[in-house]
Amino acid sequence: MTAGRAGAVVTGAAGGLGRQIARMLAGRGYQVLVTDLDEAAAAAAASDIGGAAGSMGVDVRDHVQLDAARDAIVRRAGRLDVWVNNAGVLLTGPAWEQTPEQRRLMLEVNALGSVNGTVTAIEAMRATGGHIVNVVSLAGLTAVPGEAVYAGTKHAVLGFSLSTLADLRLAGITNVDISCVCPDGIWTPMLHDKLDDPASALSFSGRLLQPEEVVAAVARLLDRPRPVTAVPAWRGVQARLADALPGVGLRALPLAVALGRRNQRRHSSRGLRAGD
Repeated sequence: MTAGRAGAVVTGAAGGLGRQIARMLAGRGYQVLVTDLDEAAAAAAASDIGGAAGSMGVDVRDHVQLDAARDAIVRRAGRLDVWVNNAGVLLTGPAWEQTPEQRRLMLEVNALGSVNGTVTAIEAMRATGGHIVNVVSLAGLTAVPGEAVYAGTKHAVLGFSLSTLADLRLAGITNVDISCVCPDGIWTPMLHDKLDDPASALSFSGRLLQPEEVVAAVARLLDRPRPVTAVPAWRGVQARLADALPGVGLRALPLAVALGRRNQRRHSSRGLRAGD
């Protein structure tokens, strides 16, 4: 789909994957609103993207701020066509070792933030149509040791997205799509910071994705919406099988974790940084 004067909002877009998604949307002709908790970083990202992008400081935990972002892009572009819920927080370790504040932060940013963004977008899209893309994770498809609360928030986003899509269709609303993209570990600064963290080992057990691969998957979803897309597809099959046979999956996890730790050491010894 080539947008004319169409509007798009991307949350958590000051850097990393969100910024690249915003750039892709601008390249497709969308008027893009780059939002992030860090207002100055969002403005810098929008400036780097160019004239098709504006910016706003937004805390996705506050639905009022998301409503303001929606209204801003509608004023600028005339309508809202694409909303990408990308903002997320990853804190690792067993749930019992995390503070209540850490657990609440992940639940509110990852899960509630996606719920808020989706509802906000639907309110604008019901009349004109549109597409909501929720950036989930393979952690939303199966068990992830060391990331239990994070995985719980991503399971919540996936369940919410599919259930809301069903509600839209049962209500006769066929012009609004919801797609979930579930990538494996992405070589961004967020994951680079976990190189020395044993609790993040499973995120390193596969081939680390470059952000461009996930951006390309999002672009394909804009052209052909699908409820759930894993990147890469084979890891999605693997995750689904582990979830369908949890006893088998749990027994296999120590091997996957050991592989992930070896990969962490390898990346660390090579001195690679995100983007390499």
